[in-house]
Amino acid sequence: MSAEILNEISEQLQKGKAKAVKELVEKAVADGIPVKSILDDGLLSGMNIIGAKFKNNEVFVPEVLVAARAMNMGAAVLKPLLAEAGVEASGKVCLGTVKGDLHDIGKNLVKMMMEGKGLEVIDLGTDVPPEKFIEAVKENDCKIIACSALLTTTMGAMQDVVEAAKAAGIRDDVRIMIGGAPVTQAFCEQINADSYTSDAASAAEVAAAFCKA
Repeated sequence: MSAEILNEISEQLQKGKAKAVKELVEKAVADGIPVKSILDDGLLSGMNIIGAKFKNNEVFVPEVLVAARAMNMGAAVLKPLLAEAGVEASGKVCLGTVKGDLHDIGKNLVKMMMEGKGLEVIDLGTDVPPEKFIEAVKENDCKIIACSALLTTTMGAMQDVVEAAKAAGIRDDVRIMIGGAPVTQAFCEQINADSYTSDAASAAEVAAAFCKA
């Protein structure tokens, strides 16, 4: 029985039916299905399918947005229960668009995909100076700094983040991930960042793997 309702949660989430997802999650809780199972086998499994489809161009940004909204509504029901059950996020990421850059669509997609992998994301917004990334890491014990840039003119700010992490003595403790339209693997190597990914779904996969390691 529980498998059926978890599949249903996953399917409704993929369709972006937020209200149905919320009701199904409430029902699953009432039926005594463990909250971690509802999260992993219902919500996150649906989001993973959307992530894979997005990567293969089978669905596009609007579908991802509605699926993520459905996931967030379901997750809101579970949040207090997860805390009671002692279930923690699998890792923390501080995410932002670098200083001088005001683009946020790519960043927001990455956030949704990372949350869809069970990570906790501290979203610093856009136009984020290097020191703000460093503060966020220290305050929240983040394992990853994820920087986005959409302009060739702001890419250099990513190097400032790497240097700031070195100066703060935390470079060995965090993984620095970068992405955005003009960013390349060669640039990633040049500034000594840890990883470059070309799309939001890949970024979430890499972040989840970093946190498991």
